[in-house]
Amino acid sequence: METPPKSVDDVCDSLEQALARRRSTILELNRVRVDPILDFARSVARGLDRNPPQIECRFLYDERGSALYEEITCQPEYYPTRTEAGILSRSAGRIFELTGPVTLIELGSGSSTKTGHLLDACESGSRKCRYVPIDVSGSALRQASRMVAEDHPRTLFVGIHGTYEDAFPLLKTTSPAMVVFLGSTIGNFDEGESNRFLNRLAEALGPDDFVLLGIDLVKEHRLLEAAYNDAAGVTAAFTRNLFERMNRELGCCIDVSEVEHLARYNEALERIEIDALFGTEQAIHLPALNRSFLLPAGTRVRTEISRKFRLESYLPYLETFGLSACEVFTDDRYWFALLLLQKSKRTSPS
Repeated sequence: METPPKSVDDVCDSLEQALARRRSTILELNRVRVDPILDFARSVARGLDRNPPQIECRFLYDERGSALYEEITCQPEYYPTRTEAGILSRSAGRIFELTGPVTLIELGSGSSTKTGHLLDACESGSRKCRYVPIDVSGSALRQASRMVAEDHPRTLFVGIHGTYEDAFPLLKTTSPAMVVFLGSTIGNFDEGESNRFLNRLAEALGPDDFVLLGIDLVKEHRLLEAAYNDAAGVTAAFTRNLFERMNRELGCCIDVSEVEHLARYNEALERIEIDALFGTEQAIHLPALNRSFLLPAGTRVRTEISRKFRLESYLPYLETFGLSACEVFTDDRYWFALLLLQKSKRTSPS
C-alpha cells in the first residue's frame, strides 16, 4: 500500500500515475484525520438526541459487521444479491456495448464479488479493463485486490480507501468512466440524503461518463420482510453487532441480550425499517463525551432503512438531476433493476 496522501488532489495525481503505469495498488484518501472513537461517539450522541432515536447505518460495518453482511447475502430469503448478480451475468456484455471502453469506478465496493461479471465481460473483448473500487473498509479492498489478481489477471486494480462521496473528484482523472453503485445501497438513503448524493454525483460526471445503479423494486411485503428476517438469525446478529461494537469501542455498557431486531415493511413509505427494540430500561454511556442516555423499556432505535422503488416514478425523478436512462435491465420476476444512466444536457438542481 502506498504512503497515505493527505488530499484529494494528491490521490488524483497518484491514481493518474497508477493508471498510466498500469500498476495495481490501494491508495488512501484521507483529507482530514478524524479520531474514529470520537466520530463514532458524537454520531451516537446526535442520534440518541433525536426523537425517535437512530444510529447511522455506516457503523454497522466494522470487520464483524461486514462479515455478517456477506453471510446475509447467502441466506435463502435474501433475494437482492443473487437477483442482481443474475442480471449482471446476463447483461454485462450489452452494458459495455452501450458504454464503450470505460474505467469502472465502484462506490462502496465491498469484496467486489458481483462486479466480477462486469470484469468478465470487459476482459472477454479487446477493451482495456481498469477497475477503481472505493470503500471505507481496507480489509474489503485487500480481499477484492486478491480476487481480481487471481480471477481477472488482465484487469488493472487501483483501490481507493475512503468514502465514495469524497472520491467524486476522482472522476475527472478516469473519464470516460462508469460509476457502479450496486446492491440498492441508494435505498439506505432517506429522501434528503438521496437528493444530495445524486446532485453531487451528477455534478461530478462528464459528458462521456455513465452510472450503473442497482435498485430493489416494490414487491409483496411478505417477500420483503422475510429477506430482512432470515430464519438463521444472521440479520438479527448483524443488528445486535452494532450495539456490541458500541460496547467494545465506546464503553456503552448495553445489555445486548435485551436488544431485539425488528424489520417491518412500511407500505405508506415503501421501505423496510429496521429497528433495535430495547426489552428493558437501559442506560447508554459515552465516556468519551462524558454523557449518558436513559432509554426506557420498549424504546426503538432505528438502525437502517431500505427503500424500494417503482420504475415509473423513479426514472423521472432521476431526470431531475440530469440523469437519463440509456437502458433498464431487470430479472424475469421484475424484482430488481439495473439502470444504465448517462448525464443529459439538463442542469442538475442546486
